[in-house]
Amino acid sequence: MEEKVPSREEALALLKEHNRNDSLLKHAYTVEGVMRYVARKRGEDEDKWGIIGLIHDLDYEEFPDQHCTKTREILDQHNWPEEYIRAAVSHGWGICSDVEPKSTLEKTLYAIDELTGLVAANALIRPSKSVMDMTVKSVKKKWKSPSFAAGVNRSIIQKGADMLGVSLEELIEDTIKGMQEVADVIGLKGEPG
Repeated sequence: MEEKVPSREEALALLKEHNRNDSLLKHAYTVEGVMRYVARKRGEDEDKWGIIGLIHDLDYEEFPDQHCTKTREILDQHNWPEEYIRAAVSHGWGICSDVEPKSTLEKTLYAIDELTGLVAANALIRPSKSVMDMTVKSVKKKWKSPSFAAGVNRSIIQKGADMLGVSLEELIEDTIKGMQEVADVIGLKGEPG
């Protein structure tokens, strides 16, 4: 059967078929938003980057012990292009996948996946409960406190920034801006003041 480039609607339907947890869905929308932002900034294919960001954790809710492995199986069954499958699986490099991120798209997904968690946690402790007034400086301050959002693997984020050849500050800024674009959807627009 021939590979077919999936639409966002198809990707979203597949995501919702395998994920019902609200926080996992919000994470998917968050990563999609940041991937779309970075793709636009770099002059890349925004839909491709966004769709891969949307489905990168496709298998996580149902198969946490086989994360990335089951994503490949599911996407293969739906005849997704190998480029999309490889990119989704590469975000787990060194953790649950041996697929090293090679393309700029893959390196970006690898770097921002963890970083979105740090930015979201930072937003939730702000008086505004929002990413709309978030600064790179505030995220960097929390970066230096290992007990804050302790589950966020900072070494992966730094390695991703290094692979991309961008500063940590630029990566944080791009992540904040991408999350601001989807703030309504991910629940980080803030509380009415």
